[in-house]
Amino acid sequence: MPFSSLSDPADLARAHAALEAVWNEVRDTIPEAEIEKERTRIAYLVTASVPMALDEDDLTQNVLLQYRQSASA
Repeated sequence: MPFSSLSDPADLARAHAALEAVWNEVRDTIPEAEIEKERTRIAYLVTASVPMALDEDDLTQNVLLQYRQSASA
């Protein structure tokens, strides 16, 4: 579970909100067969980015940037 390393309730709430926000931005671009894999990948990106984020919006934008950069690489 990607979020199992988060112990602070505020970080956990931010992570869940950011995951949903990022997912809502990209889900229409994900092939049906890859939905579970890509959602999990985004969750791991969120988890790794939580310590550096200023707030939920910053977290969401950072993860979107990382995700889009990795998709185009």
